Amino acid sequence: MTDEFDDMYETFKALLDAFPPSESVKRLERLGIGPDIIQRIRERHERETIRIKELEEPHAVVLGNRDTWYTGPQEKDKCWPAIVELLLKDGWPQEPAIRNLDDSSTRVVSLLNHPKEKKFSTRGLVVGYVQSGKTTNFTSVMAKAADRGYKLFIVLAGVHNGLRRQTQARLVQQLVEPNPSMWSQLTGLDRDFTPQENPASYFGKSNKTRVLCVVKKNATVLRKLARWLEKASDYLEDCPALIIDDEADQATVATKSINPLILSIMDSLPRSAYVGYTASPFANLLIDPSAKDLYPEDFVVNLPKPPGHFGTEVLFGRDVLDGEDPEQVDDGYDMIRSVPQDDVPCVRPMTRADVEGFEPVITETLQRAVEYFWLVTAARRVRGSGNSHSTMLIHTSVNTSVHNSFATPLKQLRDRAAKSLTDTGFLARLRDLWDRETARVPAEDFGEAKVQFEQLQSELPHVLANCRVIMDNSSSEDRLDYENGPVVAIAVGGNTLSRGLTLEGLSVSYFVRAVSAYDTLLQMGRWFGFRNGYADLPRIWMTDELAAWFRHLATVETEMRRDIDIYMTEDETPRTFAVRLRTHPNLRVTAAAKMRDAVTAASSYGGKRVQTHYFHTNADWLRQNIEASRTLVAASVANALTVEERSAEGRYVFRDVPHSFVTDFLSTYRFHENSPENDAELIIGYIRKRVAANSLRRWNVAVVGNPRGVEDFTFTSGVTVGRNVRARLADNTPSPDFADIKTLMSRRDAAVDLDGDTAKLTEKGIMDMRRTKLPDTGLLVLYPIDKASEPSPSKTLRAPLNAEEHVIGVGLVFPEPWDKDSEVEKYISADLSKVWIEEEDYSPLDSEDA
Repeated sequence: MTDEFDDMYETFKALLDAFPPSESVKRLERLGIGPDIIQRIRERHERETIRIKELEEPHAVVLGNRDTWYTGPQEKDKCWPAIVELLLKDGWPQEPAIRNLDDSSTRVVSLLNHPKEKKFSTRGLVVGYVQSGKTTNFTSVMAKAADRGYKLFIVLAGVHNGLRRQTQARLVQQLVEPNPSMWSQLTGLDRDFTPQENPASYFGKSNKTRVLCVVKKNATVLRKLARWLEKASDYLEDCPALIIDDEADQATVATKSINPLILSIMDSLPRSAYVGYTASPFANLLIDPSAKDLYPEDFVVNLPKPPGHFGTEVLFGRDVLDGEDPEQVDDGYDMIRSVPQDDVPCVRPMTRADVEGFEPVITETLQRAVEYFWLVTAARRVRGSGNSHSTMLIHTSVNTSVHNSFATPLKQLRDRAAKSLTDTGFLARLRDLWDRETARVPAEDFGEAKVQFEQLQSELPHVLANCRVIMDNSSSEDRLDYENGPVVAIAVGGNTLSRGLTLEGLSVSYFVRAVSAYDTLLQMGRWFGFRNGYADLPRIWMTDELAAWFRHLATVETEMRRDIDIYMTEDETPRTFAVRLRTHPNLRVTAAAKMRDAVTAASSYGGKRVQTHYFHTNADWLRQNIEASRTLVAASVANALTVEERSAEGRYVFRDVPHSFVTDFLSTYRFHENSPENDAELIIGYIRKRVAANSLRRWNVAVVGNPRGVEDFTFTSGVTVGRNVRARLADNTPSPDFADIKTLMSRRDAAVDLDGDTAKLTEKGIMDMRRTKLPDTGLLVLYPIDKASEPSPSKTLRAPLNAEEHVIGVGLVFPEPWDKDSEVEKYISADLSKVWIEEEDYSPLDSEDA
C-alpha cells in the first residue's frame, strides 16, 4: 500500500511540473484517484511546503498565504545539480555552505508563482550582504526556476559594462555551459542586447530552450528590449519570465528613464516575477507600496550572513542596540588605519574648481598603504593558499581625470621601490611596517601562521615586477581583467569599482571619497566579502570621519535586518510593515529622489534603554553638562521621597523624583549632535506624552561611580563618588574634539533601582521586572567619567579619553507600557548644505553607448 501511495505521490509531483497544486489535484481526481489518497497527497505536500516555509534561514516577510508549490530540487533536475558540481570543484563544502545555498535559493523559488499559472506579476526583494555571494544565490534561483519551467531570464546587471560582462560570464559558466542544449542567449560576453530578427525562434511552442538575457540598466538597451518584447507579444502568453535585478537599489528606484522601462518590460510579460537583489535596500524599502512601482509587495527575504564573511560590523564595530548585552557587541577588528584630514586635499580635489589640472601627492599614509599592499601580496605568495589574485583599491573621487592623475606618481613609486630592494634603509622601513601590522592583528587569531619578513622578502622583486597600476573607470581602455592568470594590481577608480564588481583578492583599500547616502557608502565597501587564507591581512586606510560613518552604518544595517526578522515573527506582510531606518546628521538614508515617498518615522521609547557614547572633549561643552548634572542631583536630594546611599559600591539612588526635574535636566544637558538616538527634544516630548497618559510622573535618579578614593567627583554636598574610567575607541575621531566610548551602561546598571538579586537577570529579565515592579517609573543614571581615562593594556582598540574636563555620561531606561505606547516623530533627512559631495554618476543610464 505504501509503494502504491508513493507512486501516486510521484505522479502528483510530475503533474506539478505542468500545473499549479490545485489543478494537479483536479487532474488526479479525473484519473479516478480516491478522496482518501488525494487527502494523503495533500497532507504530504503540505508537510513539505511547511518545511520550506519554516526553514530557520533565510527569514522572509511574505504577502498573505502565497502558495508554496516548490518543495525543493528533484532527481531529474539538470541546472541545479550542475551548479552544485561546479561549487564542489571550487572547494565549497557540502556542509554548511552548499546546504545553506540550497535552502536559501529554495525559499526564494518557493515564493515565486508557479510557471503554469495563467497570469501573474510578482515583486520581491532579497537582502544580502556586500560581496557575500548574492550572484551565486540568484544564479541558483534561476537554475531551480529553469528546472521547473520558467523560460525567459532577464538579468539587470548594474549600469556599467564591467559588471554586465562579469555577470554574463558567471551565468554562462554556471548555467549555459553545463547544459548547452537547454539554453539560448540573447546577449554575449561583449554584446549587450540587440534585437533579434525572429522572436518565434526563441519563444515558439516548439522551442523548449530557456532564454538568457543579461543587460545593463541603460535606457537605450532597455528601450530596445522593451520594443522587441512588445513585438513578440504573440509568443509571450505562454512564457513565464524571471527578472533578476542585481544591485536593485541602483538606478531602478526613482529614475526617470530606467524605472519606467523596467515596468514596461514587465507589462509586456503576462507571467513575470521581478526579484531585486541588494545589500543596501534603503531606497527599495522607501518606495510607495500603493503606487504602480517595484516596491517588494509580495516578499522580502533576509539572507543570513555566510560564515567567514567580512562585513561592516566585523571591520568597524557598531553601537549597542536596545536590548543587547554590551559585552556581546564587538569593537571590530583592528584593521582600520587613519588618513589625517590634512592629507585629503593632497589626494582629492576639495571643490569642483580644483578638479581640472589636479595633481595628487603621494602622502606618507598613501605610501605606507601601497607598501603594505606589496608586503601582503608577497606574504600571500609564501602561504600559497586562497585567491591567486591580489588587488589594492584607491578610491578618492568619481572624476575620471582625477583617477588618471594618479597613474604617473604611483608608477614612479613602484619603480623607485623596485630599485630600492637592495637598500638596507628601505628594507628596514618595510620590516618595521610589517612587524607593527602583524603585531596589531595576530595571524594566530585567524588560524593562520605569521609569515616572517625574511620569508616574504624573496618574493618582493616578483611582486613589484608584476604589479600593474590600472585606472579603471568608464573612459579607460586598461581595465581589471582576472580571466588571464594571476593579477597583482593597484586599481584607481570610482563608480565602476564601487558597485557590484568583485575585486579579486582585495587586500588593501585607500578610501577618502565623500559620500552623502547610506546606500552609496555601503556599496563603496568593496573590502567586504571573503578572505580565505589571508583573513588576518586586509587593511583599510580612510579618514576617521568615514570610519565613524561606517560604524553608524553597521548599526543601521543590523537594526534594519532585525526589524525584518521581527516582522517575520509577527504575521506582518510587505504591505503592512515599514522598516525603520535610523538617521544620521551628515548622511541621507538614500538619494533625495528615492526618498520622495519616505514619511516621518514614529518612535517610542517604551521598554528601551538610551545612553550617551559620543562626547565633545572641549572644556566649555563639558562644563555645561557638569553644571546640569549637579543641578539635577541637588534637586533630587531635595525632592526625592527616599535616598539610598551605597558608598561601598560608589552608587546613589534617589527615588520618586518629580518628572519636571528630569525634563529640565534634559533641556540643559548637551547631547552630541552625531547621536540622533539621543535627541533631547524627542525624549522630552515622549516623557510629556506619557505624563499626560498618567505615567512617568516620577523618576528614579541614580549616580553610578566607583567607591570614594583619590579620584573623586562631587555632585553636591553629601554626594561624592569615585570617577569611572571609559577609554575612547582608537582611530575613530572625526575631529580632535570628539570621543566615542562605545558603551556607557552595563546591564547591571539598568537594574540599579530594582530590589532583590538582579545579577543573573538577562536584559529581557530586567525589563520584565521593571514592567512588574516599576511600571510607570523611569530611570535616569549619571556617570562621572575621568577626563584622562587610560585604557588597560589589553584593550588594544582603545585610547585615552584625553578630555579637557571630566565627562558626564547619561543613561535612560524607560518602562514598557502595559497599554498603547506614545509616539514622537522625526523626519529622515540630513543637512548637507555645507559639504561638497561627489554624487554617483548616472550618465551611463541614458548614454547611447549600448
